[in-house]
Amino acid sequence: GIAVGMATNIPAHNIAEVSYALLALVDDEELSVSEIAKYIKGPDFPTGAIILGKSGIKDYMEKGRGSVKIRAKTEIEEVKSGREAIIVNEIPYQVNKSNLITSIADLVRDKKINGIADLRDESDRDGIRIVIEIKKDANAQVVLNQLYKHTQLQSSFGVIMLALVNNRPKVMNIKEILMHHIDHRKVIIIRRTKFDLQKAEARSHILEGLKIAIDNIDAVIKIIKESADEDNARVSLISKFRLTKIQAEAILEMKIRQLTGLKRKEIDDEYLEVIKLIEKLHSVLADPNKVLDIIKNEVLDIKRKYGDKRRTQIQAAEADFNIEDLIQEEEVAVTMSHAGYIKRISLDTYKAQHRGGRGIIAMNTKEEDFVENLFITSSHSYMLFFTTRGRLYWMRVYEIPEGSRTSKGKAMVNLLQLQGTEEKITAAIPIRSFNPEDIKDEYLLMCTRNGTIKKITLDKFINPRKRGIIAIELEDGDILTEVKAINKNPEIIIATKKGNAIRFKESGIRAIGRTGRGVKGIRLEKDDEVIGMEVFSPDDIFLSISENGYGKRTKVGKYRLQQRAGHGVINMQATKRNGNIVGIKKANDGEEVMIITQNGITIRLRVNSISVIGRNTQGVRLVRLDDGDKVAAIACVVKDENVEELQDAVEKVEKADKE
Repeated sequence: GIAVGMATNIPAHNIAEVSYALLALVDDEELSVSEIAKYIKGPDFPTGAIILGKSGIKDYMEKGRGSVKIRAKTEIEEVKSGREAIIVNEIPYQVNKSNLITSIADLVRDKKINGIADLRDESDRDGIRIVIEIKKDANAQVVLNQLYKHTQLQSSFGVIMLALVNNRPKVMNIKEILMHHIDHRKVIIIRRTKFDLQKAEARSHILEGLKIAIDNIDAVIKIIKESADEDNARVSLISKFRLTKIQAEAILEMKIRQLTGLKRKEIDDEYLEVIKLIEKLHSVLADPNKVLDIIKNEVLDIKRKYGDKRRTQIQAAEADFNIEDLIQEEEVAVTMSHAGYIKRISLDTYKAQHRGGRGIIAMNTKEEDFVENLFITSSHSYMLFFTTRGRLYWMRVYEIPEGSRTSKGKAMVNLLQLQGTEEKITAAIPIRSFNPEDIKDEYLLMCTRNGTIKKITLDKFINPRKRGIIAIELEDGDILTEVKAINKNPEIIIATKKGNAIRFKESGIRAIGRTGRGVKGIRLEKDDEVIGMEVFSPDDIFLSISENGYGKRTKVGKYRLQQRAGHGVINMQATKRNGNIVGIKKANDGEEVMIITQNGITIRLRVNSISVIGRNTQGVRLVRLDDGDKVAAIACVVKDENVEELQDAVEKVEKADKE
């Protein structure tokens, strides 16, 4: 006959990384292999060591076949003899330590490597430690490179992602094999659910018979006493009470103690529990989404029980760099102006300026423009931009054009692929890392004009795309107005143009998926809409301003803490004098705000000049307007003369340079 030999060689992976990838695929089956690779970094071997280069990982993830270079984890240190020594702490997967030491000794004996003075194994229960002492006239790094070349300190692992699919061998990429696993879990869960349902229905059938017997216990006992034998009793019970053979058999097997009132209650309680279970199992079989939810919960359970940190490091090979590897990571300042201009400036620019100097973040903007946001972050960080249409765009900070201290920057509309002129940037948030472990407790809070609020974990945006993705599904006519990054259970205030405001805790909002619409944050009256959302602590003060130029500062504690989705309380009276409320902002002492009018006039105010007054009031005049002009918006200002956050960052950079 003809024989065919096939081999499979699937490397070990980190169970936490695989879990994150499975969860992402359950949520979005359209994920590409490159997007999955953001979760699964590559093999994770139990022996640790280092994977050299990413090309082999990319090959097997995309094509199902590839070769991964594994290098021992080593360090060079000085030992007691005064010589340098190469210390091997982790060796490649499937490499035998004894054979490795023997091969090194053979190379020294055959004089293929001349720089080694001594070789010993100091491994113990705490781990591997192979000590390779180097001769005083030899270079340890050169010897190490020779060992990589001639021994299994560096080896290759040939990956073949081959498995049986419908009883046929098939080589699969990483997405295919994960999708087959998800499909397998679906089959298992459906079979398990059907089995559990069959058992539950059989039990409910028996319990129904027992309930009938207990309800008619005297008649049942009489039938049994008068029956000639067990078969006759069974037939009589079936005939009298219209029971099935199974139910009649269960009644005949009842013990006398089950006739007590307590046992009767236990049967009733068990019957109710079984009925609830049957309903739950039917709902799982009827709804594919519930099957997916079970898969996700089981994956999370496995991750919680067995997930651990990655053991195998992944390092770039000499010719395996991406653009990020070529860009120096440094602390930078990113400024955004009210008119939509953005720029990046290295903190080195500010080193020569004394703390508290004026003009440190000045920019040559149009007369009515001003710096509205300042972020101190890394050049390798991400900037997330949210738009009025509920979409998220992103770019790396190093992609933001670099500017001087006085340049105005570049218009954001020229940097992002926005969908039409109606789509506007409504919020920007810097994220230093999308590592799932780093952002697992980080949330984003979104609010729309119609009062919808949505909480979502930051890891839902772990695959940002330059062309934009949906951050929140909006109803017709609604727009996204606010986005805040949160992580410590703050309090929230949502304010409306008719003068209402509601204060509630962030913990009252359940986190949901990326395309979900969210929940009701505040219930609006007819013709009312949300004009602002701010995140506060109870001791904060916030400013409200109306379209006719009146405003007030009020302590957050003056607003009753309540549940979300209420109408709230009166924040500021929207009287004929005041007009509608146009905005709220955090306004603690020392801060400044800019008031912008419909005619393009900007007025800068120190909030200290505005009195702190009660909640249900009309406020005081903040600005005098020309006839027909109204306040359009309010914004916080990054002050030229008070940039402590920036200066602190500069001092850290200077200190690091000195060290």
